[in-house]
Amino acid sequence: MLLAIAAVIAGLIVLVWSADKFVEGAAGTAAHAGMPPLLIGMLIVGFGTSAPEMVVSAMAALDGNPSLALGNAYGSNISNIALILGVVAVMSPIALNSAVLKKELPVLTLVTLLAGYQLLDGSISRVDAWVLLAVLGLLMGWSIYAAMSGKGDVLAGEVETDLAEHPLPLKTALFWLVVGLALLVASSRLLVWGAVDIAQSLGVSDLVIGLTIVAIGTSLPELASSIAAVRKGEHD
Repeated sequence: MLLAIAAVIAGLIVLVWSADKFVEGAAGTAAHAGMPPLLIGMLIVGFGTSAPEMVVSAMAALDGNPSLALGNAYGSNISNIALILGVVAVMSPIALNSAVLKKELPVLTLVTLLAGYQLLDGSISRVDAWVLLAVLGLLMGWSIYAAMSGKGDVLAGEVETDLAEHPLPLKTALFWLVVGLALLVASSRLLVWGAVDIAQSLGVSDLVIGLTIVAIGTSLPELASSIAAVRKGEHD
């Protein structure tokens, strides 16, 4: 069990570090490709900081541990809202100025209700999965439209400032994009193995481990980036 604990700790450390590098590389590559700053903030950074959850859940499902994947998915969203918003609001009251983010909050509520409704029958079927993916596709289309038409939005200005403060040559951005993704996959597999081993040793379900240790661990990139943003006064 000690080896499993060490695997979880090492997996989380590499996961957080590689997620940061992946986001940095992806944002830099997108900037070189001429992508609007608001779109980078909404899609690249949003997806990038969620990469640990996505990769860990995918690895868990492929390894035959869907309960761990489910626990990580739902637990991470709980951590993102309760833990991260709680911590940053304690550090500094959050002023929401971005019109785009204000429009996304009702969407967040509706998607959460949809996910809860799908669990009423005790399972997430393939039909449920396709519904979720279809909703994701629609939301991504809306996000792209909002980013293209939301010129002058506060969030766009904050992302543009960040990119200007940390410029990356294209080769460096591509390097961290590839290396970050590779390390994400490797560390996720290590984390899943350790988490499953701990669950079996303690006699608890994979779902409980996913909802607690793994969920909080995979939320660390969001926590780190949110703390860094609020310390710079970039509330949106």
